[in-house]
Amino acid sequence: MNTFPETLDAAVEQAKEAAQTAIADGYNLVQVELVVPEIALQSEALALEFAQLFAATGSRVKVMFPDTGASALAKRNWGEQPFAVTDMGSRFTSIETQIAEEDEIFIVACPSAVEVDRAEKLSQLAGDRPVLFLIPQLEDVAVVGIGLAARQLRDRFIKNIYSCYYLRPLEEGAILRCHPSPWQIWLERDSGYELATELTTKPMGEDLERLMIDLTNPQTANSDGKSSKKKVSLLGNLQKFLNALSQ
Repeated sequence: MNTFPETLDAAVEQAKEAAQTAIADGYNLVQVELVVPEIALQSEALALEFAQLFAATGSRVKVMFPDTGASALAKRNWGEQPFAVTDMGSRFTSIETQIAEEDEIFIVACPSAVEVDRAEKLSQLAGDRPVLFLIPQLEDVAVVGIGLAARQLRDRFIKNIYSCYYLRPLEEGAILRCHPSPWQIWLERDSGYELATELTTKPMGEDLERLMIDLTNPQTANSDGKSSKKKVSLLGNLQKFLNALSQ
């Protein structure tokens, strides 16, 4: 069974292990999602960690950024590395030109809904080579839309991306999915995080709201009527984590 990552740096380590295991288990289209504020600003630092992880196993890694500016900045900041760094193409350069036969695994840093067509094309061009989407934001309704074309895109591509790692803090707990374990709801207690339930599918929307009400209602108040002092929450560790990544 999973242990709960009570800091976000622990979550990153857990996510790295989950991504490695999922790919080793045959999942070639995977994503790591850390649903916390401002995490997209740290996509470069996270991409470096994951790239070094897979490069250390001898894989020929290619890190891809959404645009040439982000790619150039990463090259400058990282210096010489045992993996390739590029972008996902532009209106002047197709994504086909960014892929080489010797590439063995692709790590895509924080692709947005603007790049969803190129992300889908990459998954097709990669064939049986793994593609890891790192903190993707591919499903922005304002960009992708809600009509037939958007629904077809989700059915054809987005819904087929395997969530090997997902962490989303909630007001009184968190959603965690860490391959190969199922989706889990953890509740925050005075003594730490406690596994409340496991699910076969991702909890969302009204179903999630009802589930959290059912799980937390018995603990809405202490028997003596006094509220207890909560431990430092996962969100409370966020700024420390982001600061550490920025160094």
